[in-house]
Amino acid sequence: MQRLDREPRLNHLTVSGPGALGGGGRRLAWWDWSSDRDDHIVICVHGLSRQGRDFDSLARSIAGQARVVAVDVAGRGMSDWLADPMAYQVPTYAADMAQLLAHLRQRHPQANIDWVGTSMGGLIGMALAAQPNIGLRRLVLNDVGPAIRWEALQRIAGYLGANPSFATEREAMDYLASISSGFGPHTDEQWQALSRPMLRQREGRWWLHYDPAIALPVRALVSQDEAAARQAAAQGEALLWTLYDQITASTLLLRGAQSDLLSMETASQMTARGPRARLVEFAGVGHAPTLVNDEQTDVVRHFLLD
Repeated sequence: MQRLDREPRLNHLTVSGPGALGGGGRRLAWWDWSSDRDDHIVICVHGLSRQGRDFDSLARSIAGQARVVAVDVAGRGMSDWLADPMAYQVPTYAADMAQLLAHLRQRHPQANIDWVGTSMGGLIGMALAAQPNIGLRRLVLNDVGPAIRWEALQRIAGYLGANPSFATEREAMDYLASISSGFGPHTDEQWQALSRPMLRQREGRWWLHYDPAIALPVRALVSQDEAAARQAAAQGEALLWTLYDQITASTLLLRGAQSDLLSMETASQMTARGPRARLVEFAGVGHAPTLVNDEQTDVVRHFLLD
């Protein structure tokens, strides 16, 4: 398989909805891996604390055959931060993405549009794919489903929004590795490629790319008394199953075999109801597969392009 050696172009779209920190129009950033073929667009959306350059390897593997759009969700990467931290939730993100979809369809009305979503990006994809007027053709859910394990939420809340800074880039990369053991083994070169877009240098220190306030809705959920928190989680799960059952797009479900977020029980249910997802597991990986090595990117590439 030929991987194209190219870099994406950064774009911004002004979106409505919750306002930007500091006022003014709020901008959503997206990385455009343009292609000679605009009849097929693949939108890639990252996990809770990540950003759009996570999909560089996947984009390079398919950019000659489809246009790839990798989004920085609000508060991450090159997108604007929100004035209201409690707006950092899936309804805001889904509304932003619906506006991006409308923008892309206006320019390319005949294009087939597919979605690749890792973790949170998969939840956003489910919310959109359940709406028949959105018209997603194929959907890849990367290690996420309607039921999210409580233990994983607690683990994520333990580090999200801590806002550490580091004396060196290497120190920052080592920190990211310490909270990302579920990603599975990577070469040092792969890890550097995944880590560098996560970092920003200012005032002689290295910082994470995202607004620390993205953690507040997660912390608000897990900090409730356990009974109330579990009841809220159960209500959210019921809504997500309702959305999942409405999806008609052809669906591929990826799971890290050691995932602490997507249980095998939930994954099995997802193959038997709604769009009856095709399930592929990756050994030696937890939450979540990074779609960097050939084993993982080939599965996604074949699903999207065959």
